[in-house]
Order: sequence, then structure tokens, then C-alpha cells
Amino acid sequence: MRDKVKKTLARHKELEELMASPEVIGDTGLMEKYGREYNSIAKNLPVFNEYLKTLERYQEAKELTENDSDRELLELAQEERAQIEENLPELEQRVRYLLVPKNPNDLKNAIMEIRAGTGGVEAGIFASDLYRMYSHFIEQKGWKQEILSSSYGEIGSIKEIVFMVSGEGVFGCLKYESGIHRVQRVPQTESQGRIHTSAASVVVLPEAGDFEMQIDPNELRIDVYRSSGPGGQSVNTTDSAVRIVHEPTGLTVTCQDEKSQHKNRAKALKVLKTRLYDMKLKEKEAKESATRRNMVGTGDRSEKIRTYNFPQGRVTDHRIGLTLYKLDSIMGGNLEEITDALTNADLNERIKVVKV
Repeated sequence: MRDKVKKTLARHKELEELMASPEVIGDTGLMEKYGREYNSIAKNLPVFNEYLKTLERYQEAKELTENDSDRELLELAQEERAQIEENLPELEQRVRYLLVPKNPNDLKNAIMEIRAGTGGVEAGIFASDLYRMYSHFIEQKGWKQEILSSSYGEIGSIKEIVFMVSGEGVFGCLKYESGIHRVQRVPQTESQGRIHTSAASVVVLPEAGDFEMQIDPNELRIDVYRSSGPGGQSVNTTDSAVRIVHEPTGLTVTCQDEKSQHKNRAKALKVLKTRLYDMKLKEKEAKESATRRNMVGTGDRSEKIRTYNFPQGRVTDHRIGLTLYKLDSIMGGNLEEITDALTNADLNERIKVVKV
């Protein structure tokens, strides 16, 4: 494990030199990629340095206890050696967790998509509640969000909303939210007080960088048309809405939130690149080992991952069997306890199959 720590420290120094090179300084994509990896290692430097210094102290104490004839010095060395032996396992465990290979996508921004599922208008209202929950969480984390595409229904319900979340380690934190979210409550539209079950789907994708996903313009069909729905004076008066079809895959993205056709086109391309990048990642994962099939972060978007039960004030994450009676707090954006538990559960699974 000491060799892996030293190798990680060497990589940190290498990244520092790379980021200072003219080639990288002139390449925004590479600078961003290396910068994220550099910062990810930098956060763990205090633990890595403490571990190496502890090993040095242990080796010195061990040599003194084996070779020194000075009684007083020998006793001091024995005490230090015993103390280090008592504390070292906990420190080693911390280092082991930090050395588990991280998915480079975990450091990226994320694009989130929330869609109403089964349950009619109530499902759309629940999708709106989920979007509000994530918005509060994003604000608490100091991240930023930008709506890329949206479609609304009756009484404040959301049919679909796509938005970018930017910040440090966004995808690594939010990726566990992908899946089917289920709600059990009395809908606003229910006059007889009966509890209904509705659902909404959440998809979280790592943002695709320009250097990672390049699209041949000849493979795109771009249509412009007049936007519809709530908006400003431009609605139904200018061809500002954009629809982009990637003909080889049939993927279609539309965007009409902006008054500018140029801005809508840029946002639609960003979403298209991210979805194509996700397809590429899924193909790669399908060819690799199936060791992660039973892990938390499988990304199976058809999986029912969480239930929000309003009558009982309960939220249950079915993947890790976590139940919290803090529904109001969680719907208010206090997701940290859930995201931390999911991250740790995934880490514990990965550490079983990785030799560190």
C-alpha cells in the first residue's frame, strides 16, 4: 500500500507539471481534466503524508527496540511502537478507501433529467417536488444549475426537465439518484382522501467534454420551429425552438427555453453530446467484467430505488435498506445523509474486489 501512496503522490506532482506546460495551458479541455484529477488527489494529501510519516516513525521505533541498549531510550521506543501499532490499522483503512480507483467521471459536472412517470398529474407534481428537492440540495452544496430543457403540465406539474449541475465532484455525488422514485400520498387532485402511488424517473449523466465526444455535423438533422407554452413575446412569433436528431442513433433532443435560437441550439447540442457519451460508456461497461452488477451504482434506470411515504413521514432507499423518518427535511433538500450512505455502501463493495 505504501508503494501505491507514493505512486499517487508522484502522479500529483506530474499533474502539476503538466498543467504548467504550454500545451495544456492552451487546451481548455485538458486543463479542466487534469485540474479535476489534481484537486481530487490534493484533498487526500494530508492523509497520505500522515501515513508515510507514521510508517517512518514505526520503522525507526522498531529498529530502536531491536538494537538499542539504552534502557530509557528502549522504553520510549517500545511505547511509541505500541502506540503506532494501535493506531495504524485505522489510518491504513482510511488510506485504503482513498486509494480505491475512482471513476474519472465522478469529478465531472452532471446533466440531470427528471420525468413524470405513472400516476397522471400527481406524477408530474411529484416530479416538480423532486426538482425542488434537488435544487435546494444543489444550493446547499454551493453548486450551480442551469435549466437546459423543460416541459410543464397542469397545476405546476413537470412533464420533463433537463438541467446542468456544475461544481466539484457533482456526478460522483448525484449518480446514485438515477432510477425510479416512488411517492405514496394523498394527491392534491384526490377528493376522497385515498393514498395513491405515483412515480417519476431520474437520470444523471456525466457531462461530455468536447474532447471526449465529437459529433460529425453531417450526422445531424437540425430543425427550427416556433416555441410553445409559457414564455415572453418571442413565443409563437420567432423560430427560436431547436430540434436536433442524431441520425445514426435516432437520438432526438429539443430545446425551446431560451428566446435565442443560437442558445437553444448550444444547449441541445450539450445534451445530445452527453447522451451519446453515456451510450458509449454503457457499451464499454457491457463488455467489461460484471463485478459491479450487485453494487449500488449500477445505473439501472428501470430500478425502483426509493420510496417517499408521506403519511408515515418516511423515506426508504431500497438498494441499501436505509429508512429515515425525515421526509420533510429530505424533501427540503437535506440529502446528505442519503448520498453519504450510498457513497459508503458503494465504496465498501468496490474495496472488496480491488486489491489495495
